[in-house]
Amino acid sequence: MNRIRVGVIGVGHLGREHARIYAALPDCVLTGVADIHEGRGRDIATRHGVPLFARPEDLLGQVDAVSVAVPTRAHFEVAKPFLERGIPCLVEKPITATIEEADAMVALARSRGAILQIGHVERFNPAVQAYFRDFRIVPRFIEAQRISPYPFRSTDVGVVLDLMIHDLDIVLSFVRSPLARVSAVGLPVLSNKVDIANARLEFENGAVANLTASRVSLGDAVRKIKIFQHESYISIDYQAQKMAVFTLGPGDPLNPMSRIRVEEVSLDRQDALAEEIRSFVDCVRTRSAPPVSGEEGRRALAVALQVLERIERTPRPEDLY
Repeated sequence: MNRIRVGVIGVGHLGREHARIYAALPDCVLTGVADIHEGRGRDIATRHGVPLFARPEDLLGQVDAVSVAVPTRAHFEVAKPFLERGIPCLVEKPITATIEEADAMVALARSRGAILQIGHVERFNPAVQAYFRDFRIVPRFIEAQRISPYPFRSTDVGVVLDLMIHDLDIVLSFVRSPLARVSAVGLPVLSNKVDIANARLEFENGAVANLTASRVSLGDAVRKIKIFQHESYISIDYQAQKMAVFTLGPGDPLNPMSRIRVEEVSLDRQDALAEEIRSFVDCVRTRSAPPVSGEEGRRALAVALQVLERIERTPRPEDLY
């Protein structure tokens, strides 16, 4: 079987990892990389012994698939010429900067029969995969926290599109019900974008999700989600790749806490990004639907933009006096 020729467009923080993983896959050939920063691009190209292309479109005719890991504002512009030719694209999250661009990207991929996968990497966390594989939960309340120090990257977007969108995608995949209401607060702290935010999502089936994202923590990063249903809940630590299941059983009537049973779920640690890229390559080879489609990426973006719109509408303290 011929190996799949892949190019990586944008080799910054995430793109260089895409290049590393493709170069190590036995069924792929890293054909080349493209980056507007020549020094950075040259470094990654030299590291993997591949050409550096001055423009993304120079990869056309050289590749069977591409990863797009440029800043969000350029996602549509960069992916467009490849999708127009039916070339599969793995586009980092968020799918685009605007709903209009997301709709255009999804429509273009559909019209050309091109595979379009969006890089919501937490879908490939072993704890999340175990949730989908092994549990039949009907969530009633979800609590998610994603807190980290300032990253000095992804400065073209705020914390909602940088961090919270991971949990928005996960919540939307957990709760199979239309979204009824969104409320949110947030504010800039270290940048001119929103750096800390809290959102409450209410669904038509009565489920509620509360999400907090911050990139101004002085402590260690926290990436956790808890999914509650009647008499049980599941706790997932994305970063530690751990899962625990809490259920109720018989116990001492004078000590309600004695009814709680805790089961630690055994998981094999894995590189979620590598699993995401392997899944993309498998989709390219088999011409199958990607696990995180363009439509799902568009859905997560739509809710993230709703969160930002609610934040903009919330009066700030200085506006009240």
